[in-house]
Amino acid sequence: MTSKVIAVILGGGAGTRLHPLTATRSKPAVPIAGNYRLVDIPISNCLNSGIDRIFVLTQFNSASLNKHIKNTYHFNVFSSAFVDILAAEQTPHNTTWYQGTADAVRQSMRHLEPFEYEYILILSGDQLYQMDFDDMIRNHQDAGADVTVATIPVNAKDATSFGIMKSDENQNITSFIEKPKSELLKDWPSEVGDEMKAQGRVYQASMGIYIFGKKVLTDILNNDPHTDFGKEIIPDAINTYKVISYQYDGYWTDIGTIPSFFEANLGLTDDIPSFNLFDKRSIYSRARMLPPSKISGTTLEKTIIAEGCIINASRIERSVIGIRTRIGRGTTIICSYIMGSDYYQTLEQLEEAKATGTPIMGIGDRCYINNAILDKNCMIGSDVRINGGPHLPNGDYEKYTVQDGIVVIKKMAVIPNGTVI
Repeated sequence: MTSKVIAVILGGGAGTRLHPLTATRSKPAVPIAGNYRLVDIPISNCLNSGIDRIFVLTQFNSASLNKHIKNTYHFNVFSSAFVDILAAEQTPHNTTWYQGTADAVRQSMRHLEPFEYEYILILSGDQLYQMDFDDMIRNHQDAGADVTVATIPVNAKDATSFGIMKSDENQNITSFIEKPKSELLKDWPSEVGDEMKAQGRVYQASMGIYIFGKKVLTDILNNDPHTDFGKEIIPDAINTYKVISYQYDGYWTDIGTIPSFFEANLGLTDDIPSFNLFDKRSIYSRARMLPPSKISGTTLEKTIIAEGCIINASRIERSVIGIRTRIGRGTTIICSYIMGSDYYQTLEQLEEAKATGTPIMGIGDRCYINNAILDKNCMIGSDVRINGGPHLPNGDYEKYTVQDGIVVIKKMAVIPNGTVI
């Protein structure tokens, strides 16, 4: 079944709600879980489902994403498998960049023409979940559907942030409303399982995951000038095509904001996390051949530590520590995501920094870091105190941003000794 499928992963827009993490990279290239990039999640879901022909559509800040995919996804030379970048391009027939999710696919369809396939699976590049797409595709075929929309039950609070739909007893989607106001929700509950009902999750929200028949998608994109799947194409298709819901009851979150990104990462430290890194289904990423992490004199509590770290901290609690992180003595880190570094400083550089009293790449001695995200390659001096929380007003500063009490230290920022945030 999956041999008849091509997957297209949408790289997303400018990602302004994830600023400053998206200041120099696209959303799918943002590091997650200390060891991966966000784009690794949909790609791994595809590969684990037997789908190995994958295009990633990019437009904004795509250099680091291109580099990651080029260095990561290599297949047997005798295989037809690939993960390829399709960057937005101007042509003699089209001089505009991607104008939306549907327009991105429309402009890229000519690159799919040489391939044989019956179905196209369209995914977002900035979501955290584990799904068997093979089951979704079989359901699509068995139902004789033209379009399948993956949906997930959400509660009333979350429903106002999603496209909400209703379906009949055969899962045919009959109506759709985009981000309804709370007073309209009384007309939009759907039939869900008892467990979902007990949690108040009775509204079917679109996950931004779609299956189209090849001809159906071609007809829609050729005849419908609209540019966005969720807001325009899917609501219009309900009136013309057989559009069905595929209800997913597992863990899924949209990594669209700093708070959602932060909570998704810290949630990985739970005893049994909702998104389980230790599941039998692998999450694939770049093999870096780093040494194992070295830890000395540190009390660790609910902490994930990636490879290649040198840690002498006093205590680390409910935190994710990314690759090549160096942490000095007497430092405490609580409820934080440290992304790590892209390279190691040499011994000569470390000695020079010590002699001049300048911060090294990583975190210095006797620091206190709470409720924070440290982007890649930060240099945090000794005796630095970063204490996030509701007492801090939102703001964007030269070296850091505060959003909903979360302090985000910008990529490559240098924070001098003794700084208090």
